[in-house]
Amino acid sequence: MSSLVAPLNEAVAAGQKAAAIDAAMIAKLTEMAGDFAINLTIAIIILIVTVFASRWACGLTRRALSRVRGFRHDPTVLSFAVQVVRVLVYIIGFIAILQRLGVQTTSIIAVLGAASLAVGLALQGTLSNVAAGVMLLILRPYRVGDLIDVGGRVGTVRRLDLFLTQMSDANNVKIVVPNAKVFSDTILNLSGQKTRRMELKIGVGYGDNLNTAREVLIKAASVHDLVLPDPAPWAGVTLLESSSVQMTLQAWTKSDDYWQAKADVLQAAKEALDAAGIEIPFPHQVAVPYGEDSSSEAPPARRKSRKTRPGKSSDPSPGDAHQDSGGEG
Repeated sequence: MSSLVAPLNEAVAAGQKAAAIDAAMIAKLTEMAGDFAINLTIAIIILIVTVFASRWACGLTRRALSRVRGFRHDPTVLSFAVQVVRVLVYIIGFIAILQRLGVQTTSIIAVLGAASLAVGLALQGTLSNVAAGVMLLILRPYRVGDLIDVGGRVGTVRRLDLFLTQMSDANNVKIVVPNAKVFSDTILNLSGQKTRRMELKIGVGYGDNLNTAREVLIKAASVHDLVLPDPAPWAGVTLLESSSVQMTLQAWTKSDDYWQAKADVLQAAKEALDAAGIEIPFPHQVAVPYGEDSSSEAPPARRKSRKTRPGKSSDPSPGDAHQDSGGEG
């Protein structure tokens, strides 16, 4: 009997030990699950707080910069500073969430510090855009709302981000240019000044009176409402071309009225020259017959080709008629 009791006691003891281990494991797992649930809940709360904190910090930054006289009416600085504050708040919240979930952020920071060179080389294009955005913010060659020309693309600046400059052209097409390309290229700020000068090049005939043409062009620009009286419009001969005399008309207008004023003055100049009987030369095409059919025919009589002016007759003079008749005889 004693030989059976001993193994039975050992089995019972082993079962009790296993049950105790299982109970301890269940208790440990329950405790870990409870801690993880609590940490996950706190992490979610931190995430929600981070979102609201970023909005509050952005609003505070916007209000604070709006009180500064230099930044009050500059949406470029306001939007750029708000984006930087938003990114910083999200980074701080992300680190707090990792710490709450048990991730050793110190080791992560150490690894990132050791791999900073590789990350910098891999993201040099992105980092150059950020650096260029900071330089554009400091130098401020343009602001939000300015009309600029970058790399041949003309558009109105709508937004300056950490990485990109967003514009829209006259057709309301969205143009996105990396800050590094903008900073390294030539920037033409077409609305950076309050006034702007238009320059119209118009050709007139060699046989016309150049002084009359110059006075007609100046008067056509001076009477327009959008043309500024000071500086006064100017016109003069700027080039002698093969078939015309190039005259340049210069007039000043406000930057906002530039395109409409330029179109109106160009139309007024054309109408004024026509009214004054001054010719604006343009290319002509002459059909020259060739082939077997034209070779069998008699050659046409030689005629003198000449340009006609508005209001003048194109009939040959008596001398020309006499010369043609003499050739036929």
